[in-house]
Amino acid sequence: MQRVCFTLQIKKDRVRDYLAAHQVWPEMVQAMRDAGIRNYSMYLSKDGLAVGYLETEDLQASLGKLARTDVNRRWQASMAEYFEPRGDLQAGGVEWLDPYFYLE
Repeated sequence: MQRVCFTLQIKKDRVRDYLAAHQVWPEMVQAMRDAGIRNYSMYLSKDGLAVGYLETEDLQASLGKLARTDVNRRWQASMAEYFEPRGDLQAGGVEWLDPYFYLE
């Protein structure tokens, strides 16, 4: 099982709007489950840094399967306006974090 963590940057002036809009659709939840994603959590700092954690057997396979769904394309389009670019990342670009410690 892969444990995966990532960050996104929400526009600072859109954090409240983002939280109001981020009511994950039941069909999106099912698509994530069907893609093998489990134990998915999101956290948000006051400055708009969003941190996500999930578990999957194969991240690339799960992301590929999810990317091929219509519901994911619609979800990504509906959320795109809330993200800002960071460094070399495009708006909505995910920064995957490297694990360095785990306590079971």
